[in-house]
Amino acid sequence: MRFGIFVPQGWRHDLVGIEPAEQWATMKGLAQAADAGPWESIWVYDHFHTVPKPSDQATHEAWSLMAAFGAVTERVRLGQMCTCMGYRNPVYLAKVAATCDIVSGGRVEMGIGAGWYEHEWRAYGYGFPTGPERLKQLDEGVQIMRQAWADGVASLDGKHYQVDGAIVQPQPLQEGGIPLWIAGGGEKVTLKIAAKYAQYTNFDGTLEGFTHKSEVLAGHCKTVGTDFDAIVRSANYNVAIGATEAEVEERLQQTVARLVPYIGQESADQWTGSMIRNMPCHGTPEQIVENLTKLRDAGMTYAILNFPEAAYDRSGIELFEREVIPALS
Repeated sequence: MRFGIFVPQGWRHDLVGIEPAEQWATMKGLAQAADAGPWESIWVYDHFHTVPKPSDQATHEAWSLMAAFGAVTERVRLGQMCTCMGYRNPVYLAKVAATCDIVSGGRVEMGIGAGWYEHEWRAYGYGFPTGPERLKQLDEGVQIMRQAWADGVASLDGKHYQVDGAIVQPQPLQEGGIPLWIAGGGEKVTLKIAAKYAQYTNFDGTLEGFTHKSEVLAGHCKTVGTDFDAIVRSANYNVAIGATEAEVEERLQQTVARLVPYIGQESADQWTGSMIRNMPCHGTPEQIVENLTKLRDAGMTYAILNFPEAAYDRSGIELFEREVIPALS
């Protein structure tokens, strides 16, 4: 199993209490620690406002961070989970990504999806197209990016995007272009787009959900004539790890306490309950290894992990590095 790690950028209220002038140093330090450690990749989210509720707390922009991380790390891959197609013109995005690939020496991944955060869309003036429209944008945008990276020029007369001889030079350093992660588990459209274009997918990380989405993806691959086994299937996990169950609970309650001033007790309890407590990476190292082993056996071979306390306390990361990664790598 391969492992990536999210660098806190504020989206999950994971930089609260750190002064803006110190936030980049925090992010850079965590990125460089991952670069020196056992992680294959580092990741950020492509969002502008915090969750589960918008607040006045910092949320740093994803592609600015891609360029910055590319300049201050040497080895780790650089990804976003996931870039929203509707937030940037796709050929412009292809240009940005190509530049970041060059800055990083050929280490960029393209996580891309249709987007979902309605409040954020409307606040930034993008409107909020219907689900089918957003998915059509995703399909057209991916076609444009693939052209741009393969040929250095792109043209498409689509319903949502029109580009005519857009030059994207220099091209990415990676042969064949930047790897595409089509993120999302929509069964009728998103997974069909993934079957057509993706080198990687990212969807439901529970054992039951992952198994079902994998079956749907396999069906789409058969329909469109692509190799299901060639697509790496990944999932994201929020982690609460401790040497004992009591330590796990203490870490979880520390996360709740950080969230309460910004989203309230009820929302903090609900979020940690659904996103951490009831998920596979909540527990002792032995429990997490057991859960992830079952997922690996089901075909989940790339786990991308978020440690909510990472900006304040690296002990959970270090425990995971010592006792979980070696058991599964």
